Amino acid sequence: MSMLQHSDNDALARCVHCGALAVGPCAECHSPVCGDCCVLTEGGSRTWAICVTCEKRSGRSLRSGWMTVIGWIAIPILLLLGAVVLLSRMVAH
Repeated sequence: MSMLQHSDNDALARCVHCGALAVGPCAECHSPVCGDCCVLTEGGSRTWAICVTCEKRSGRSLRSGWMTVIGWIAIPILLLLGAVVLLSRMVAH
C-alpha cells in the first residue's frame, strides 16, 4: 500500500501531470507526481524529486534555497556587527 493517499478518501494519489500512480510529493509544490514526471535535484546534501513544472520554473538546482538560508543568517549578523561598530564609536567619543 502506498504512503501517499488523498485526504478525501482511501483512493491512491495520482500524478498531477499524467494521472499515473504517484510515488511521492514534489519537494517544492508538494503535488503528487509519478516517477516519469519528476527530476532529481542537484546541489544539496540529499537528493529530492521535483515535478517538471517546478523544474521549468526554477530549475533543478537548490542554489536559490541555500542563498535564502544564508541570507537569513548573514543579514542579522551584519546588522548586529553594524550596531556594535556604531555603539563602540559612540562610546569612544
